Amino acid sequence: METVYNFGAGPAKIPQPVLERAQKELINYDNTGMSVMELSHRSKPFGAILARTKDNLRKLMHIPDNYEILFMQGGATTQFSALVYNLVAVKQAQLKKTGEADASEVYVDYLVTGSWSSKAAQEADRLAAQVHARVNRVTDAKKQTGKYGVIPSRDTWQLSDPTRTAYVYYCDNETVHGVEFPAVPEVDPRVPLVADMSSNFLSRPVDVSKFGVIYGGAQKNLGPAGVTIVIIRKDLIADSLNDGPLRPLMLDYRTAADNDSMYNTPPTFAIYMVGLMLEWLIDQGGLAAIQKTNEAKAKSLYDAIDSLSLFKSPVDISCRSKMNVVFNMQTPELEKEFLKGAEERRMVQLKGHRSVGGIRASIYNAMPLEHINKLIEYMNVFQMEHST
Repeated sequence: METVYNFGAGPAKIPQPVLERAQKELINYDNTGMSVMELSHRSKPFGAILARTKDNLRKLMHIPDNYEILFMQGGATTQFSALVYNLVAVKQAQLKKTGEADASEVYVDYLVTGSWSSKAAQEADRLAAQVHARVNRVTDAKKQTGKYGVIPSRDTWQLSDPTRTAYVYYCDNETVHGVEFPAVPEVDPRVPLVADMSSNFLSRPVDVSKFGVIYGGAQKNLGPAGVTIVIIRKDLIADSLNDGPLRPLMLDYRTAADNDSMYNTPPTFAIYMVGLMLEWLIDQGGLAAIQKTNEAKAKSLYDAIDSLSLFKSPVDISCRSKMNVVFNMQTPELEKEFLKGAEERRMVQLKGHRSVGGIRASIYNAMPLEHINKLIEYMNVFQMEHST
């Protein structure tokens, strides 16, 4: 079989050893005579898979004991709603305990730096009246600079009153626009920081203790689509489903936590695949080692983009993503020609997101440097063929 160079943004490339192990275990998992897809989620074999997956994630990320790990469904987009329902309820309960006259109205703050954080804020707008919350856009890169491609400086941010703020949300890596925060945003420590890490989950070490919630869909860096991982500080889980505004049962963090993510049937095969991905990451040397690899990969590709006149990155150098490298060419016609040639060379899924166009090379953990070098080689050939 000829090698395919898969630069897809998600679902994305999965390491060959992980796929081969899943293939080997597909029909008869651990001598059960059944596939993981056939195991009951209440069975001992699947219980062991779930426990091992949680344990390995906790070890890789050094997750403190005062955090829960939840496996939920609906993708990261569903968390846009879950955050509002759950964290607003917790903040309202806190204000009631302190005797606040108006404990119902709280703020939810959003750093808008790309399409996904914008959509998260829009969902909060939609739910705000229902949950008695006010949505505050702390910063909006597009409104302030005319485009998504830069993170406005910290001194321009307008954060809400920390005593009445349920959380500050940001998207750590904007998959569409190729913008990644180089460091954790500084906010008042009294306010829970929420990070959507869907497209850079486990690509580098993070200090989990700085966050109230970290979440991400698995289909970019952690396996196939179908499961969303939520890491949440335990004090941010409402005591009861009846606390705060009415919220759907399957969006309730307490329900998920109290039932070990198995109130109903979880996405068992997706969780199993996440487990295999975590074991692969451990074999690579953990997050510090994979960070070095990712930085080297990204540097190689950005160096090529910056050195070749036909290619240009629209993202400020201070916040270029190491996972989703977006770039443009001098004309749309050249981009179409480049993409056609890439397909002929078995380099697939390089077309930019439909909302912005251009070219996007997603180079997640599973993408080897050799595949990126193939792309760079083609870029150089294309440059030479079109030099005048």
